[in-house]
Amino acid sequence: MERTNLFKLENVVKEYDMGEVKVVALKEANFNLFKGELVVVLGPSGSGKSTLLNIMGGMDTPTRGRVYCGATDIAALNEGQLTSFRRHQVGFVFQFYNLMPNLTVKENVELATEISENPLDVVAVLEQVGLEKRANHFPAQLSGGEQQRVAIARAVAKNPEVLLCDEPTGALDHLTGIKVLRLLCDINQSTGKTVIIITHNQPIAGIADRVIKMSSGEIVEIIENRQRIEPEKVEW
Repeated sequence: MERTNLFKLENVVKEYDMGEVKVVALKEANFNLFKGELVVVLGPSGSGKSTLLNIMGGMDTPTRGRVYCGATDIAALNEGQLTSFRRHQVGFVFQFYNLMPNLTVKENVELATEISENPLDVVAVLEQVGLEKRANHFPAQLSGGEQQRVAIARAVAKNPEVLLCDEPTGALDHLTGIKVLRLLCDINQSTGKTVIIITHNQPIAGIADRVIKMSSGEIVEIIENRQRIEPEKVEW
């Protein structure tokens, strides 16, 4: 079956000028990301994972190279166009949730739908992540795992093409982390949303269709898993 490109990166480089020193955070990144797949970007701290994710999500721009989302080179967009891209096509999930503390669970998710062109039903999304009974609670009344599920619901409710997840289990214990991975896998399989998870945790790679391994700013290997393992079988 032919796969459809969602992202295509061509010779993407990211450099930072630190005084007299030039730091290369990303070196000649080339790969395709296909619609509907779940990809894990794996590497140690400082390997360029977050830089790659930020560029794909339109939160940062490359120094050189092209970043196609469909037919659009997002590396060539201006700030206003990038803002529109982030709002409508990308859902972000971060390690530390970034919820609004003075809003309820439902209100946090509704906030995201207000900037979306084609949002999903908030109540239905809360049911999908198992938080329908916590809709009127505030973030401080939730566990870490519940807060991360709110963050995932907020990202999903925008109805984006892709979910970009930056260390989504990094602040969670083993059992809670497994539940979050299960939720991301279920969303990928039930909705066809493309999901990218970046992590330094090697065993998580088994849940992916493909694994992009990074080291010192370079993509060193891309592995296609013949069969995805279930999150419950991940050894932490």
